[in-house]
Amino acid sequence: MNIYGERFKISIFGESHGPAIGVVIDGLPPGFAPDMAKVKAEMARRAPGKHALSTPRAEADSVEIVSGLLAGKTTGAPLCGLIRNQDVRSGDYEERKNRPGHADYAAYVKYKGFSDHRGGGHFSGRLTAPLVFAGALARQLLPGIEIAARSRDDLTQAILAAKADGDSVGGIIDCVVAGLPAGLGEPFFGSVESRLSALLFSIPAIKAVEFDDGFTLAGLRGSASNRTEFGILGGITTGKPLRFCVAVKPTPSIALEQDTFDLVTGQPAKITVEGRHDPCIVPRAVPVVEAAAAIGLFDLCLSAHEYGTGGFS
Repeated sequence: MNIYGERFKISIFGESHGPAIGVVIDGLPPGFAPDMAKVKAEMARRAPGKHALSTPRAEADSVEIVSGLLAGKTTGAPLCGLIRNQDVRSGDYEERKNRPGHADYAAYVKYKGFSDHRGGGHFSGRLTAPLVFAGALARQLLPGIEIAARSRDDLTQAILAAKADGDSVGGIIDCVVAGLPAGLGEPFFGSVESRLSALLFSIPAIKAVEFDDGFTLAGLRGSASNRTEFGILGGITTGKPLRFCVAVKPTPSIALEQDTFDLVTGQPAKITVEGRHDPCIVPRAVPVVEAAAAIGLFDLCLSAHEYGTGGFS
């Protein structure tokens, strides 16, 4: 289930320590000339090794478009973007020990011991790079719609302190989307919340999603709640700014020794996770959240345009 979308479909592929990762995109209109400078800027926001708050793994994250583009314009055929992995250290990962907080055990059981354990394989946050690429293209096809996310708190000191202790921290990312037309989405299973949540929860480490005032509304009376300017009602956009936030758990790969078990024998063991990891995922996840929003909203706009219920004029 690595495919998302109804009219704008994306399929991500690859593993963290494999030769490459990438995405196949179906639904781009023919004749679209993507601004690759803008794409590069978005990729750089997510790329590792840029500052002291991220992993030192050095990946250029340059995208090689291998299909769907001719003379700088989309052909209407599926577009494939390939990102080569250049800085891998697979020897840092122990094949048989479960890393606490990771998908190692779940993947071992589901795929009968054949899943790629190196750097988390297909479960790795590395797979958000192709997501950002797809989102960067979608953003350029959403005229008049602005998407802006940010970390709710200044986490700099907390991240540096956790890093010094061999530990990690999480955080909250807020996102606002302005300029959306009213009428996007469908009631019940096709609601805007449902569609966007599916994408947001596909981002590794996202453990909660809240729209508008979310849980705060549970403590209000209807007379107060009704004064809220909701971006979504009945699963459909209202034309007001759409607001949501996501909770990001602390990076599970930490240098502190932890109790674990052997995946094959089930026997208790100790583990110190080697390798290069972000002490906090939040800073690099901000552009990923924006990309996920762009992908989901562009898909909604295409569907709405097809049926004449909103979206593009």
